[in-house]
Amino acid sequence: MTTINNALSGALAAQLALNTTSQNVANVMTAGYTRQGVLLSAMFLNRSNAINPGDGVAVPSLIRFSDGYKNHQMWNAGSSLGQYSTAQPYLTQLEQVMGDDTANINAGLDNFFGALDAASVEPTSSPLREQVISAADALAQRFNNLRQLLATQRQSVYQQRTAVVAQINEMTGNIATLNDKISAAASTGALPSGLIDERDRQIDQLSGLVGLQVIDQPDGSRNVALRGGQPLVVGSMASTLAIQANPNGSQGLKLTFARESFTLANGNLGGNLGGLDDFENKVLLPLTQSVADMASGMASQVNAQLAAGYAMDGSAGAPLFTFDPTSTNAMLGIRSGAIAQDLAFSSSPTEPGNSANLLVLIDLKNQPVVVSSLGSTLFGDAYTQLVGKLGTDSQQNQASLKTAETVRNQAEESWKSTSGVNSDEEATNLIQYQQMYQANMKVIAVANQLFDATLAMFG
Repeated sequence: MTTINNALSGALAAQLALNTTSQNVANVMTAGYTRQGVLLSAMFLNRSNAINPGDGVAVPSLIRFSDGYKNHQMWNAGSSLGQYSTAQPYLTQLEQVMGDDTANINAGLDNFFGALDAASVEPTSSPLREQVISAADALAQRFNNLRQLLATQRQSVYQQRTAVVAQINEMTGNIATLNDKISAAASTGALPSGLIDERDRQIDQLSGLVGLQVIDQPDGSRNVALRGGQPLVVGSMASTLAIQANPNGSQGLKLTFARESFTLANGNLGGNLGGLDDFENKVLLPLTQSVADMASGMASQVNAQLAAGYAMDGSAGAPLFTFDPTSTNAMLGIRSGAIAQDLAFSSSPTEPGNSANLLVLIDLKNQPVVVSSLGSTLFGDAYTQLVGKLGTDSQQNQASLKTAETVRNQAEESWKSTSGVNSDEEATNLIQYQQMYQANMKVIAVANQLFDATLAMFG
């Protein structure tokens, strides 16, 4: 009977191994599936008999081929990829608009100062003066269009951040639920491989939204926290992330776990949230302020110089531009009621044809203006420098994005080398376990023949 029992245990072990292999083959194309294997162990139940060869084979557990280090590598790479990929569409759009000849401010400045230069030939010409006002209005519109684009991008950032926060809350809730199920299954001795795979997929997706720290627990659960240590998931409990409006109109993040609340500081968030935060605070807001500085400098310098001159009727010069830093679509404009005769091109109230003040106006493009992100620079060079700085930011982000893509791809390949299903390897396993099963069944057949022969001897 020992022979039959040994062979039966071998056949059952081979059958379980075949079932496991078939599960791997069935999921060869399933994203995130972790391959499994059987752990075979020789049985020695009766050790009192010195000549007992053993009691067959047992399968104490299934093996889940998973490497925690490679998982963490993949999740960290996912956070970097999510961060740089989120910012790039915004940067590309800004580059396209600010570099377009029909929309960029440099072309408007050239037209405006060109109109002033043309008027210097005949300062009393009404058509030439009208052309100056038209060019000034067109320049103001270019500033306003760019200001409107920047405001629209900020609203898009706010909407995307709100959507990302909702996704984070959904995924942390799912991870907490899976933690609970995995812990319950582990307490019964089961291997909840499918649940663990699903939890890892949720963590992987979450890592693309925000940078994570993941810590394995003895009960099979995983605690998840932000890079700063603030908890997202602890066991079966999940935190809640919320958007809070700051007094200055910006968005902040508030994390609530149990009865504790944390205000998250900007920076080092990682993932989509980190990308949005970096773009808003390092590119969008400084650029918005710089454009406003340029518009303010244009309005104040031109208006101040016009105030030093005289109009066609000898009256003191009136402002040409208006500036409203709070407006998103009318930041820079032409003074209501401004007419060609009001332009104070003359430096003398008694000489309408005098162009001395006009020549000073023309030279304003060579005068310094203070722009927050550039410091003091020539007015005619400020916009070019802003576009150049934006291009540098975009190129750096693109380079970081390519690096992140490469690292992520390498991390995925490294993960697959351990956890992914290899069709050739599984085909080999099928043959080996089939041979193991057939061999054990042959042993059972031989044992039956021997038993029948033994019974015949006493028949």
